[in-house]
Amino acid sequence: MDLGISGRTAVVCASTSGLGAATARALGAEGANVVVSGRREDLAKAIAAELPSAVGVAVDLTAPGGPEALLRAANEAFGDVDILVLNGPGPRPATASTLDTESTVKALHDLLLVQQTLVNAVLPGMRERGWGRIVAIASSGVVQPLPNLALSNIGRTALAAYLKSLATDVAADGVTVNLVLPGRIATDRTESLDKAQAERSGRSVDEARADSERSIPARRYGRPEEFGAVTAFLCGAPASYTTGTAVRCDGGLVGVL
Repeated sequence: MDLGISGRTAVVCASTSGLGAATARALGAEGANVVVSGRREDLAKAIAAELPSAVGVAVDLTAPGGPEALLRAANEAFGDVDILVLNGPGPRPATASTLDTESTVKALHDLLLVQQTLVNAVLPGMRERGWGRIVAIASSGVVQPLPNLALSNIGRTALAAYLKSLATDVAADGVTVNLVLPGRIATDRTESLDKAQAERSGRSVDEARADSERSIPARRYGRPEEFGAVTAFLCGAPASYTTGTAVRCDGGLVGVL
């Protein structure tokens, strides 16, 4: 399938590893001009070098001026942004009963306010041109809160509510807004969560992972490239009538439609 995004410019946040990197690679394979971003310049530039048309930008999106610096670099490299893939670092594991105000505010800043700043900057141009794609890499915790990940559940659910509201506002302007909800995908983040679970339960990491895999109907973790393909589709022309929705890529993990 031709996604119709050859020559389009895509900014992929936090794309030096994991799901962000998989999405950047998928978009690059479809001919998009990709802006790879992350805190480590070497990784951003290395991934960009793999792609046909890409630049790597070192930026901390959670720091003051970070979102503006990323979009300025994108504009200098390729011009107007057509595709914005929102992504951010997962907050530390925590239960709801142990949260404090400071950590909750930080989660909302990193997972909602930073994303809103990016959207506000690119949205007017998308609406004026009559074409745009905004896709957030979120979490299955949006529809079924995940144990011991209260900060992530809070921040990503707030983002989902904002993006659902936004999708209604801009649907008639040719701009779609969607989320992709990963389940257990084999990334460094998932490995760290498995290690934390193993430490809490006094088992090995392999045992913790095996238990997790048994809870998934597909009986395995997803591959990053499988997730990247789903995200890239939502960024493409064939998905022009899909907006305001959350698509799960989780091997059947979440027990609701």
